[in-house]
Amino acid sequence: MIYGYIRVSTDRQDCANQKLGIEAKAKSLGMCIEEYIQDNGVSGTREPESRALGGVLQQLKPGDVIICSELSRLGRKLFMIMRILEYCMQRGARLYTVKDNYELGDNIQSKVLAFAFGISAEIERDLISQRTKEALARRKLAGHPLGRIRGSRNQHYKLEPHAQYIKNQLANGTPRYKIAAKLHVAPWTLRRFIRQF
Repeated sequence: MIYGYIRVSTDRQDCANQKLGIEAKAKSLGMCIEEYIQDNGVSGTREPESRALGGVLQQLKPGDVIICSELSRLGRKLFMIMRILEYCMQRGARLYTVKDNYELGDNIQSKVLAFAFGISAEIERDLISQRTKEALARRKLAGHPLGRIRGSRNQHYKLEPHAQYIKNQLANGTPRYKIAAKLHVAPWTLRRFIRQF
């Protein structure tokens, strides 16, 4: 199956231009687009599973081909694009782009890319782990409690920066439910906080 993938915001002209480029690329490869997949008004930051692209990826078979305008049409994040390419490789599918002139298939370029997938995933895991440990160490040094704050006291922390505002509003006779609504907390949370004054 030969798929053409198009992702656009709301620009019809861009959609038409992408389609023309995909048709030309398919022709240069001696192929003919059998089905178009189109994500209209969908951000490239959304996961493929929540886009039309995800449905096509799920049904890919060995020898299937996807042609798109450029790699950034697949996604806006590097690791997202790499996950999509890795998935295509695992399924034995090929992918071509028009503007980047990129080819994912049974060649040395794809084998190098497969190696890069493993390295980048390992680096990403290490960086996340390192950042988490550093953030926890900073909080501990600053004297902040680690872990989730339980109970209504959690909401009290949210209200503490607004203590003077609450006092002023109460002095002006503003009803408590209106103050609570303004600060996006439940009235009983505000009531408990006021008891501390």
